[in-house]
Amino acid sequence: MSIVEYQGYAYFILTAFLVIALYGYIYHLYTKKRSSDGIDYEEYGNIALNDDITDTPVSAVSDDKNKK
Repeated sequence: MSIVEYQGYAYFILTAFLVIALYGYIYHLYTKKRSSDGIDYEEYGNIALNDDITDTPVSAVSDDKNKK
């Protein structure tokens, strides 16, 4: 076997590994839409598009501080 054949096998294995890793990452993103603290960060996807002053906020923030 020559070095060219080893390079071909290595290229194929690396490409297959990267494809599997990419699909695994995409699957992870769509199955774990909420973080562990319950925040859905997918709602923040359009925050740059809906940045007018009259647009509704993504998450409501109150000015009142809860003092106990």
